[in-house]
Amino acid sequence: MVDDVLLNKSASIERCLGRIADEYTGHEDELETDYTRQDSIVLNLQRACETAIDAMMHQVRTGGAGFIGSAVVRQFIDKTDITVINVDALTNAGNLESLDTVFGHPRYFFEHVNICDKTEIERIFREYKPDAVMHLAAESHVDWSIDSPTEFIETNIVGTYTLLDVARQYWLDAVNDDKHSFIFHHISTDEVFGFPGEEGLFTGASLYQPNSPYSVSKASSDHLVRVWHHTYGLSVVITNCSNNYSPYQFPEELIPLVVLNAREGKPIPVYGKGDNVRDWLYVDDHACALRCVVESGQVGGETYNIGGLNEKANLDVVHDICGMLDELLPGSKFLPHANLITFVNDRLGHDQLYAINARKIDDELRWASNEMFDSGLKKTVRWYIKNRNTRSFFQDYMNRKVFVGEQAAFQAVA
Repeated sequence: MVDDVLLNKSASIERCLGRIADEYTGHEDELETDYTRQDSIVLNLQRACETAIDAMMHQVRTGGAGFIGSAVVRQFIDKTDITVINVDALTNAGNLESLDTVFGHPRYFFEHVNICDKTEIERIFREYKPDAVMHLAAESHVDWSIDSPTEFIETNIVGTYTLLDVARQYWLDAVNDDKHSFIFHHISTDEVFGFPGEEGLFTGASLYQPNSPYSVSKASSDHLVRVWHHTYGLSVVITNCSNNYSPYQFPEELIPLVVLNAREGKPIPVYGKGDNVRDWLYVDDHACALRCVVESGQVGGETYNIGGLNEKANLDVVHDICGMLDELLPGSKFLPHANLITFVNDRLGHDQLYAINARKIDDELRWASNEMFDSGLKKTVRWYIKNRNTRSFFQDYMNRKVFVGEQAAFQAVA
């Protein structure tokens, strides 16, 4: 769909350039005094440039300063010719340092806007005229959703509705190729499914059984997106992913939490028995999958599951990290770091297993994750060791005094 539109615009550019060639070829000697021919060449050159600029796709990324969103922004700037408009309110996990490599790039624009602000969202659509929206903005910390669900309802449900409302009107007002090419891509989570049941893997047909305020808010947003397609005809696609990890992840999550606590000799909290299983997906692989979906995926309300095929119990992940820290920090006074593991009361409504069947995206779009968990984890641990004292947002987080339920914010969270 998107490729067809670009081909049409490319053909328009070629026609303009062809007219310039016709005006010039065989008339070189006359050009100096033939002002009409000069004007014709300039006009066609102007049209070609305008068409070329128009042919450059503009895509909105909500939540582009977050962990997954920043990986998506970096990859699209690095790997494509698309202009990216990053819309982010810079709440808890928003971190512009993760976008240092794209700051100042001519195809990157940042808008400090909350997705619930309809007036500002309308302005962004009006000014940038996006060909697609990739909606990643969300409140996503499960523990925080249990303690204070209001923000999750507002951002994840009301914010998604606001985007859909503005996108629908923008789409209705568009004409021809612009209407044909517009896509609303909603990025969601495997947590909306709750438990995979007898099959053991989440599929596109899995029932929604959310078990936390966070997951129910994401499930609600999924349903809104699907309804905006089936009721209004908006071109949408939904992706549900497993647990992401890599450098740049905010310290509230399991892997950076373990590294940072272990380095300082603090307890490493593990929920319950640590036997909850998650599928781990390297964030750059996820960003690549999202690029495949927005470029080539079906947009008739389709759903694609994205997973890393790396299922591990939380306790096993913690032991893996501790072993790597023992090897990378032989002079640490906290060896062996596994001695810091402390079992804490289990999270309310803690799902036992998340596992993804990603066959559909493999079959249709030829995407599969590349990073194995062991190699990805080593990259991630090394990065946190190297950047522990140089990334200001880590220190800002360490200095916060945020409490969730009965325990401090530094909890095991997978």
